[in-house]
Formats: sequence, C-alpha cells, structure tokens
Amino acid sequence: MSRYDDREILINNDPIYRTIFKNRGVSHVKQYETVTMRYPTPEEILELTILGHTWGLSDRLYKLADQYYGDPTRWWIIAWYNQKPTEAHISYGDTIFIPLPLDKILRFLDA
Repeated sequence: MSRYDDREILINNDPIYRTIFKNRGVSHVKQYETVTMRYPTPEEILELTILGHTWGLSDRLYKLADQYYGDPTRWWIIAWYNQKPTEAHISYGDTIFIPLPLDKILRFLDA
C-alpha cells in the first residue's frame, strides 16, 4: 500500500509556471492531489507507543522508517506525526517522535 493509492492525478498547466514549463520543454506537469490527513486524537495517542529520537547529522526520515517500520517508504508517517513535512523542517538536536505500532497508525489514518 502506498500513500499515493486512491489519489487523483491532476494536470497543472497554470500560466504562472509557463517559464518553468518552457525551460523544461513541457506544457504541463502531472501531480498528485494533496491529501489532508487528520492527526490522531488524544485518546488514540494514548494507545500508541511513542519513541523519541534525537535528530543527528546522518539521520534521514526514510532511514528511521526503515529502522522502526521495516519499510523506508513509510517515512511520511514520521514526518506527518511530527508535523515536519520535510527534513528541512528538522534541526540537529530536535527530538523526533516515532509512533508505534505501524498497523495501529495506519488504522487511525484509514490508510
């Protein structure tokens, strides 16, 4: 299962990107519809095991997902839970929280 399953693919041909499209030799780009995911309720959070991880120099979300979930493509769950959409939003020394177990998180997300 992928986070892209059941998401509509949209065509972006917005004139604001005309120069970018021209430079790339394309008339449009395809992109996935942005999904809105709800955050777990306080009651749901109480059902989870939350592990803390101090962000270091070689850390990457996909590496943490592989370590804790056995699947590097689940990096987005850690990003979502911490409300840090990309690694650029995380600073060295920040505590990143890893929600477990994965099956319960996916159930909460209905993913």
